Amino acid sequence: MKVEDLHIDQRVKELIMGQGIETLYPPQEDAAPKALEGENLVLAIPTASGKSLVAYLSAVTRALMGQKTLYIVPLRALAMEKYDDLKEFETLGIKVALSVGDYDKSDEELMLYDIIVATSEKADSLLRHKSHWLRSIELIVADEVHLIHDPNRGPTLEVLLARFLLMKPDAQIIALSATIQNSIELADWLGAAHITSDWRPVDLRYGTLLKGELAFINGEKRKFTASKNIRDAVMDTVKDNGQALIFVNTRRSTQSMARDLAKCMEEHVDREELEKLANSIEHSAESTHLSRELVSCVKKGTAFHNAGLTNAQRKLVERGFKAGYIKCITATPTLAAGINLPARRVIVRDLYRYDANYGNTPIPVLEVKQMCGRAGRPGYDPYGEAILRVRNSGERDMVMEHYILGEPERVYSKLGTEPALRTHTLALLATGAVSTRQDILDFIDHTFFSYQGDVYTIESVIDKVLEFLVKEEMVEGQDPYTATIFGKRTSDLYIDPLSSVMLRDALLECERKSITDIGILHAVCSTPDMLQLYLRKKDYEWLEIKASKRLSDFLLEPPRSYGGVDYEFFLSSLKTASLLSDWMNEMSEDELTIKYNVGPGDVRGRVELADWLLYSMTQLGRLFLPTAVKDIRLVQTRVRSGIREELLELVAMEQIGRRRARTLFNRNIRSPRDLKAMSIEELAHLPGFGKVLAERILGQVH
Repeated sequence: MKVEDLHIDQRVKELIMGQGIETLYPPQEDAAPKALEGENLVLAIPTASGKSLVAYLSAVTRALMGQKTLYIVPLRALAMEKYDDLKEFETLGIKVALSVGDYDKSDEELMLYDIIVATSEKADSLLRHKSHWLRSIELIVADEVHLIHDPNRGPTLEVLLARFLLMKPDAQIIALSATIQNSIELADWLGAAHITSDWRPVDLRYGTLLKGELAFINGEKRKFTASKNIRDAVMDTVKDNGQALIFVNTRRSTQSMARDLAKCMEEHVDREELEKLANSIEHSAESTHLSRELVSCVKKGTAFHNAGLTNAQRKLVERGFKAGYIKCITATPTLAAGINLPARRVIVRDLYRYDANYGNTPIPVLEVKQMCGRAGRPGYDPYGEAILRVRNSGERDMVMEHYILGEPERVYSKLGTEPALRTHTLALLATGAVSTRQDILDFIDHTFFSYQGDVYTIESVIDKVLEFLVKEEMVEGQDPYTATIFGKRTSDLYIDPLSSVMLRDALLECERKSITDIGILHAVCSTPDMLQLYLRKKDYEWLEIKASKRLSDFLLEPPRSYGGVDYEFFLSSLKTASLLSDWMNEMSEDELTIKYNVGPGDVRGRVELADWLLYSMTQLGRLFLPTAVKDIRLVQTRVRSGIREELLELVAMEQIGRRRARTLFNRNIRSPRDLKAMSIEELAHLPGFGKVLAERILGQVH
C-alpha cells in the first residue's frame, strides 16, 4: 500500500512522503487501516519494522480532529526520541508535549497539548493526582508493551492500562511489542486486534563465531584469525563501510573492548569530525577517568555505552554513531531496549550474565532477539548480520536451537508481588478508585494478571497489604477503607509506602536526636526506592569504622548483630549515603568514581533519586515534624547541586553549577551582588566560562 492511498489528511501524507516514506511495509499495511479506524490493536513485529509509524499516524490523525493521545513509553531516553519524532508534525498545527519526572504535579498545562509523550511512571502519577484532562484522552499508545514482564516497570504499566480500560472503556489502545510467544494474550486482554509478523525491512542473517570462523545459517563461512576473533569480525564490516554493535555483559568489558578496537580503527574514520565529537563529550560533564577513556576511544572511531556514562555522554555517543562517525559501539544490553540505533553487524559476545542469587544465568531469548534486531540499517544496508559468539561446538548447537531458531519467551504479569500490590493498592484507595476489599479484587480482575491466572491466588497478599496500610495509618476503617492524609500524600509523592513509613519514622526520631547530614542521607538511602551501591570486600572495614563513629547520627536503628542480609543492607545504605555526602561536600566526580567504583552516570542517578526522596521527606515533615523541614531542605538543595552551603546563592543563578560556583567563590565572589563589579572580559577569562556565557550570567545581575 502506498502512503498516498491511506485515508488520512493530505498534509500528513505529504509530510510522511517528505521523510522518504512512499510505501508502507507489509505489517504497517495490515495494521494502519485498523488503527486509523479506531480499533484496539496489538502490533507485535520485529525491531525496525515500522511499529512507531502506525502509532504516529493514528495520534496525528486524532490530533487534527481535536482529540488527545497519551503516548506511553518505558524509558526517558525513548520518550525523548518519540517526542522528537512527533515534533515533526507540529507544522500541521498540532502541539506535542514531553512529560517525564517530577511526580508530585498534576501538570494541568498538559490539557493544552494534543499528543503527550510520557513514561509509564509519569502517566501513573498523573492518574494519582486526578488530572482531569486525562478523561479527554481518546488514544493510548503503549510502546514496548512486552515490558509488562519486567518486575520493576511491568506492574505500573499493567495497572495503568487496566485503569484506562475501566476509566475510558471507549478510548482506543494501540500496544506496540517486540515479537513474543504470547502477544495474542495481550491482545485478548485489551480486547484488541492482533497483528504479528516476522517481516523485516532489511533481511537478517544469523550466524555464529567460533575460534575465528564466522558461520551463517545459510551455509556461508568466513575465516578470521582466531586470536583476534571479534576484532576481525568488526573490521570486516567497517572496511566495507558498515558499522558494528557489540553487546557484552559487563561495563568493564564494554570499555576494554572499545579500547582494543580503537587500535585498528583510525585509518577508516573521519578524524576531524571525531575530534569535534570528542570535544563535545569532554565538555559535557566534569572530567573523570571514565570520560577521558571515552574521549580517547571516540577520537579513534569507537565508543562504549553503559549506565556509568551520563545521559549527555550517551546521547553524544548515539549521535556520533547515527552520523556514521563512530564505527563501532560496545554496549551492555540496555542499549537494545528501544533506542533506534541500527548497525550493519551486531555481535553478541556474551549469552550469560551474573545474577547475585543464581550465578551466571542465560540471557533470555527475547533480549538476545532485541539485540540482534539492531542489525541492518534501513536505507543503507541490503542486509543485517547478527553474530552470536560461542565457545565450543556444543554451545554452537545450543545457541542455534535456543536463540537463533527458538521463539522468544512468553511474558507474564509481575503484579502479584507484595511490593507491587502495596504501592498500587494504596494508589487505588487514595484516588477513590476503590474503597473495599471486593473493589480491589474486582479491579485486579481487569488486569493482565487475572487474565493469565486466578485472583484468589493473591488474596492473602492483598490482605497482608491492607493490614500493613491500616497498621501504619495510611488508610483507616475496616472495609470500606479510606486513605488518610498520610496515605494520600504518600501516593502523590510516588514512593513505596514502605519508604514513606521509614521516612516518617526517621522524622519522628529527629525529635530526640540532633539532625545531621549523614543521618538524613542514611534514612533516604535505606528506603526500597533508593538504588543502593554494591559492597566490595574492601568496603567493609571503612564502613564499619564509619558506622561506629556515627552511631548516634542514625535516624533508623542499625542491625543489632553483625553479618546477615540486614547487616549487608545497612552497610550498602551507608556506602550510598557516604557517596552523596562526599558529592555535596564537593568531592570531584573523578575522585568519587574511583573511591566508590562507579561511573558518573551512577553518581547522577543516585543524586536524582536522593533529590526526590529528600523532597518527599520534606513533604512528610510538614505532617509529622515541621521543625525538621528546613534542615532537610538544605540537605536536598546541596545534594541536588553537589555543593557546600557557602555556594547556595551562586548556584541559584542560571548557568552556574558546582564547578563554576567554586571558581567564583575562590575569587572572593560570594553572591550575585559581587558579580556586578565584574566586566564581561574579566568573567570570560575565568576557567569554564567564555564570552557568551559571561554575557548571559552578567545579564542576570544588571
